[in-house]
This record gives sequence, C-alpha cells and structure tokens, in this order.
Amino acid sequence: MQKVEGLRAKWIEARPQGLYLPSADAWVDPSQPVARALVTHGHADHARGGHGEVWATPETLAIMTVRYGEQTAAAAVAYREPLAVGDVTATFFPAGHVLGSAQILLEKDGERVVVSGDYKRRPDPTCAPFEPVPCDVFITEATFGLPVFRHPDTRDEIAKLLAARAANPARCVLVGAYALGKAQRVIAELRGAGFEEPIYIHGALQRLCDLYRELGVDLGELRLVADAAKAEMEGAIVLCPPSALNDRWSRRLPDPITAMASGWMRVRQRARQRNVELPIVLSDHADWDELTDTLLEIRPVEVWVTHGRDDALVHWCMTRQIKAKPLHLAHYEDEDD
Repeated sequence: MQKVEGLRAKWIEARPQGLYLPSADAWVDPSQPVARALVTHGHADHARGGHGEVWATPETLAIMTVRYGEQTAAAAVAYREPLAVGDVTATFFPAGHVLGSAQILLEKDGERVVVSGDYKRRPDPTCAPFEPVPCDVFITEATFGLPVFRHPDTRDEIAKLLAARAANPARCVLVGAYALGKAQRVIAELRGAGFEEPIYIHGALQRLCDLYRELGVDLGELRLVADAAKAEMEGAIVLCPPSALNDRWSRRLPDPITAMASGWMRVRQRARQRNVELPIVLSDHADWDELTDTLLEIRPVEVWVTHGRDDALVHWCMTRQIKAKPLHLAHYEDEDD
C-alpha cells in the first residue's frame, strides 16, 4: 500500500491494484474483482469483470456487458450527477477518450480530486468531449507524456488514408485499429471526410461496432470481410484488430496496403516492427501539449500521475511550482492507441 503523502487528499490510497477510498471501501479502476468499483471507461486495463457493485456511465456499463457479461449489481451514472459512495461524493464528467469514458470527481472533507482515467482533447465524433473540472488534485495519465509526442491534425491523417486508397484502386487499405474506440473513431472520421462507401471489418470488431450504433453513433454501411469476395474489396477500406494485420486472415484481401491507426505510429520503429506501410498517427490519448495545457487550464494544487511517461510530466509540473508525483500503478497497459 502506498499512502499518498502531500498537502491534500490523504483519504485516497494508491495500491498496486488501483486507487482506494478506505472510508467508502471503494476503488477506482481496480485491476481485480472488488466489492465496490468506480470505472472510468471500458478498456480492459480499467474495466474488469467480477466486481460486486459497479458505478459507471450507461455506455461503459453496456461495453462491460458485451465484454464481460451482465454486471450483477451495476448502477448507471449520468454525467454531472453527484453520487454518494459512502462518505465520498463522486461525479462523472466526459473524458473524450472513447464512448462513455469519464473523469471522476471525488469530493470529501472540502477537497476535490479528479481521476482523469484516459483522456484526449481532440474532437471525436464518437464520444462526448473532455470537460475541464476545477480541482485541488488532478490524477492524470501520461501515456504520451514526452515533448516528442505532438499528434498531427486528424483530418490530415484521414486524408493520407483516403489518398492511399485513391492511388491504388486494385488494392485495399487494411487499417489496424483497437477494437474499442479506435476502430469506431476511424470509421466515423472517414464518414465525416465524405467517404460513404461500405467499409469492411474483421469479425472481431462487429460486436462493438454494433453496440456503438445501438448507442446512437452513426457508422454508415459496414460489411464483414468473411461475407465478401476478394474482388469486391478492391479499392476498399478494411478495418481489423492490430493483431490481425499480418495474420493469415489478411491473405483473403486484395494486395492490402497495411496501415495502422495509433499514436504510437509517431515512432518509426514501432511502425517497422509491425510491418506497417502506412502509419496513421491517430490517438485517443492526450499528447504532450494537451497534457500540459490541461494542467494550465485546471491549475490544480497537486498532480499525481498514474501511468505512462511520468518523469517528464512530473518534472514539468515541478518547474512550474505544481507539486507532482508518480503513483506507479502497475496494471495499466500501453494500448494500440
């Protein structure tokens, strides 16, 4: 157990399995089943099955149901509606990461602590935008917490994808995209850029794409690769999980141009390791400027960094007289974001 020392919020403990609120006997994004869990969003390093009581947004609970089965004691929490969890008041606010993602404002003893979960500041047609919440302590991610990470304009990256398709009418463009959030965002961004033709998807993406549509996100016409002839997919855009990019499954496609949509495509070595011909730098996490601009906007007294490239962000805070420390929570992963 790591008691979080500092000026404020000694009622929160950072433990290896997550952030713990002892007086409420509740956890935020615990990595193993617990009696009471507050969940920021549906990615597997934040949302797990097997909890007792679960509080999350309706969309996150729907995602958890698809991934882990029915949540037996789940309570849907709308954005901006205060919730009493023991002697702590929790309020969920949009995080802009994926559909249903939330920051969680925790209030106790006159102090305000915001757990960011994962977040981004770029517009995303598939989810509500990040909402800055004033607080004393901001508990932030730092997945891209280095100055080298400055994500390019989304429209330019989508234009690269469309240009590759137009230049190679006998081939298809195969885009590796994380199954929750990234795949649906790529589809929605393509639709926003005027691409109205059918988009083909790997079967592993179908359940979550169907759920997004059920929850009101328009993705246009999607077709399963398994139901299509090879010639039918010439000149098409195809989406699959990153693990399928160089899998035997891709052999059924017409000479695919291998692309991947991820913030990590900024790192050329990662693109080479995955044999990616067309890197699409598209992230669902805040880049360096968005992380630091958010801290300047919120102006917390303290910053705690849950995971990612924490050293640089902690140093940046300290040079601006913001008390900061890493929490070293071990269960968060670098997704293909």
